[in-house]
Amino acid sequence: MMSLAVVQRLSVAGLALILTGATTAHAQDASDWDRELHAAARLIAGGAATGTMSNRLRAGIEVRLDPGWKTYWRDPGDSGTPPSFDFAESANVESVRTQWPAPVRFEDGAGGYSIGYRDHVIWPLQVIPKDGSKPTSLHVKLHYAVCGELCVPAEADLGLLLSRKKGAEETTLLAAEARVPRLAALHAENGCGEILAVCSIHRELKEGRQRVVVEVAAPQDTPIELFAEGPTPEWALPLPEADHSASVKPTSLRRFTFTLDGLPPGAQAEGAMLTLTAVTPTDAVEVKARLD
Repeated sequence: MMSLAVVQRLSVAGLALILTGATTAHAQDASDWDRELHAAARLIAGGAATGTMSNRLRAGIEVRLDPGWKTYWRDPGDSGTPPSFDFAESANVESVRTQWPAPVRFEDGAGGYSIGYRDHVIWPLQVIPKDGSKPTSLHVKLHYAVCGELCVPAEADLGLLLSRKKGAEETTLLAAEARVPRLAALHAENGCGEILAVCSIHRELKEGRQRVVVEVAAPQDTPIELFAEGPTPEWALPLPEADHSASVKPTSLRRFTFTLDGLPPGAQAEGAMLTLTAVTPTDAVEVKARLD
C-alpha cells in the first residue's frame, strides 16, 4: 500500500503533466486573448504551407471588436490609423509577411469614409523560419485603433510557439486567407467578362482638374467597392466613386473615378504605379497598374 506522501507526489506530478500538455497544445493553436477596451487580440497558428511554399508556417493575428466597432485597413481612408505589426522579438524567424483581407468602406463620423473591418478581422501571416528543423516562436507587438462613436488606441503583446501541425484554428485561418484579394494583372477591356477584374485605368481632364478613370468588370448587379493606393503610404488618394453619368458597355463593366488629390510634394502622377483593390461580397482582386 502506497504512503500518503507517495500519492501526493504522484498527484502533483500528474497535475504538472496535464498542465504541461495543455499548455503545449494551447501554444500550438492560439495565444491567450490580450484584452483592451472594446477589443481583444490573439495569435492563432495553422500548419505548414504546401507545395512550393512548404518552408512557410501559417499563422494569423485575430482581433475581435465589440458589436458595431471597427478597425482599419493598411489605407485607412479619409481618417483613421492603420495597424502596425512589430515582429522583432520573434525567435528563429527569417521574415513575416502580413496579408490583408478585403476591407469595407464605412462612414467616419466626420462627413467622410474610412476603410477597414467591422466586428472581427484576422490578418493571415506567412512565417519563414531561419531553420526549419528548430522551434519557431512568433512574437508581435500590435498597435491598432478601434472606433465606435469615438476612436481609441489599442495595443497587444502576443506570443505563440508555432508547429508544422494542423490544429484547431486551421479552418479559421483558411477562411481568412480566402478573403485576401487574389493578385491579378490588368485586363484589356475586350478580355474582361463576367468575373471580377480591373480592365482599364487612365487619366482625363474634367472641369479643369485631373481625375483617374478605372473600369472594373463583375457579374451584373453584383455590388463592387474599389480602393486605390499610391506607390507609397505618403500618397493619400481619395476613395474612388462609382460614375453613373456615362453608359459603359458591356453592362458587366462599372466605371469608377477619383480626382488626383493627396499626392506628396514633388510626386508625379504620370507613370506612378497604383494598387487597385476591387471587392465584392464573395470575391476580391488586387491589381498593380501604371498610370499613363
